[in-house]
Amino acid sequence: MSIEIGEQDPGSAPFLGRTVLRPRQQVEDALREAVLSGQLRVGERLPAETELARQFSVSRPTVREALSALETQGLIRKVPGAGGGSFVQTVDHHALGEVIQDSMHTLVRLGSISAIEVAMVRQYLEVPSAALAATNRTEADVAELRSIIDAQKACTVDDPRVPELDVRFHTAIARMSGNRVLASLIFALHRESEPVSYLEMSPDLGRETVLQHQRIVKAIAGSDCAAAEEAITEHLTYLREHMKVATQR
Repeated sequence: MSIEIGEQDPGSAPFLGRTVLRPRQQVEDALREAVLSGQLRVGERLPAETELARQFSVSRPTVREALSALETQGLIRKVPGAGGGSFVQTVDHHALGEVIQDSMHTLVRLGSISAIEVAMVRQYLEVPSAALAATNRTEADVAELRSIIDAQKACTVDDPRVPELDVRFHTAIARMSGNRVLASLIFALHRESEPVSYLEMSPDLGRETVLQHQRIVKAIAGSDCAAAEEAITEHLTYLREHMKVATQR
């Protein structure tokens, strides 16, 4: 193909096009950048919806949609009431875990994934986490785990503290791994595959769970990585098998 004099080769023309964003997306992107760049600090309250609408020259519903998207992403939190508003959320591994858990909860409720699948992935992550905890733990960490077990021993199977104590035990080990991303993922996975929500709790199951927790703590306290991996693998496999039976019913 020949190009006449005065014509421009399309291949040599500068590319100037870019995606034209909707107003809501523009507001969302601008506010997200303000949070991530530090222009809006952690805990700081954003301007009111009316003020943001004025600044961006958009409608209040547009601003409201953008704020809802940022809340879903864990970047801001909305506080109701006279002294409320939209505040910059703490953007750390705890917030990451909560966002992931919310998303997984929706998928489990919709039937897109099963709690058993979540429990299996949790095991893949908790096993190396226990080994890292055995390497990195402090005496204060060991004391914390032992205090949780003491509280578990004092509980009956129908005690409302049982689920929260179990969460505390497993998330404490994840935190001791020293890897905050790993701790965030384990927090989310544990919250969504919490065995107490699926199991028919019995005194025998409760006692065996505490005994397994004690073996895990003994290995971590002794800085025995292999024993910690073995103990937590036994524990999570035991719970997952009971979950299978309960969910099939």
